Amino acid sequence: MIKKIIVSVCLLFSLVSFAQEGTSSPYSFYGIGDVRFRGTIENRSMSGLAIVPDSIHINLQNPAMYSSLKYTSFTVGGTFSANQLKTNQKDEKAQRTTLDYLAVGIPLKKLGLGFGLIPYSSVGYNIRNSEYSNENNIVNYNRTDNFYKGSGGLNKVFFGFGYQLAKNLSIGADVQYNFGKIDTRSLSTQFTLNSSNLYEQVQYSTRETNSSSASGVNFNAGLSYNTKLYKNISLFSSLTYSPEATITLNNERFIAIVQSANGILDTVDDEVEIQVADTKLKMPSKFSFGLGIGDTKKWIVGTELTFQGTSNFGNRFNDIDNVSYENATRFTVGGYYIPDYKSFTNYFERIVYRGGFRFENTGLVINNQPIEDAAVTLGLGLPLRGAFSNVNVGFELGNRGTQNRGLVREHYMNFSIGLSLNDRWFIKRKYN
Repeated sequence: MIKKIIVSVCLLFSLVSFAQEGTSSPYSFYGIGDVRFRGTIENRSMSGLAIVPDSIHINLQNPAMYSSLKYTSFTVGGTFSANQLKTNQKDEKAQRTTLDYLAVGIPLKKLGLGFGLIPYSSVGYNIRNSEYSNENNIVNYNRTDNFYKGSGGLNKVFFGFGYQLAKNLSIGADVQYNFGKIDTRSLSTQFTLNSSNLYEQVQYSTRETNSSSASGVNFNAGLSYNTKLYKNISLFSSLTYSPEATITLNNERFIAIVQSANGILDTVDDEVEIQVADTKLKMPSKFSFGLGIGDTKKWIVGTELTFQGTSNFGNRFNDIDNVSYENATRFTVGGYYIPDYKSFTNYFERIVYRGGFRFENTGLVINNQPIEDAAVTLGLGLPLRGAFSNVNVGFELGNRGTQNRGLVREHYMNFSIGLSLNDRWFIKRKYN
């Protein structure tokens, strides 16, 4: 097991080297960035469904599920994303490779412990916007090009427990410390029409640099209950709740006059620090309820509803006037199928086949246009021979946003891979 963890940590560092910007979405400009899915590849392949107690997979969404673990589990996962961004005028493509999670789960009879690291939100955009104005009765005489670039995000370190109150009932909770830094930069350059009817750049441009260092603590509680309905068919239910919490942002802003020559920016005047107030953002409360039916060793199908109180959310700075927030909702349906988990002759019959669909109102409203997200997912759980460990792969195809009112529509494909390495620890040897 230790050797497997060392190999996985090496994989982790290789993922981190590519994961400097965890998103390419222009919508990460708002709030604290693009909030990432908190869950493993196994759950993500079912569009986020996480209602079934599992003895060899860590459930990061409901801490009550830690009590179901029978083996010490180490899990790590990452995703490659290919996005196509479309407006009414043009479209662009972007790619990212990111780390999704790193976690350890430890069973202690009726008690289960879990801890790890999850990227909570990501900022990663590079936007150019042109504005035109008239002068001397000449249409589009002046043009202003605005460039926006952002990077960074928030990470979440968590520690939690799950306890089995009764055979079919478990409770759990975890505490999460959020930290990170978000850097953004904007550059405004002006152009005018010359005598040849060509745009000529004004010599100087204005550059604004912002930096926000974030920190805060929040909590999550969970409940898991299942009961047998008929023979091997059981009913599964899951409930989680996260109360509203606060993230403190220490903000800095610098303004500089720059000169552009052959694509190189030189600072003409020293940067001047502009005093901006630190901000406190309300992390929205979150409530989810899931219900499913099936045989855990054969098949499961279920659904989950999630509600978030994002109407009280805000932006890092208070000078963005085209955005507001409303309460967010997400609907998920998904499940899995295992042909024969005990098969020794046919490997494909032991593979876990997963799938799902989700629809989400993200709560973000830009130019009075709600931003929605929908996707279908597929996945495979590939058992490793001679072990309880497995490799999990997932595929997600979806779209977010709209081209209405000058906004961007994102079409994305996500390819994910995760390792779940499981073994028995803390067992007293019978023979020396």
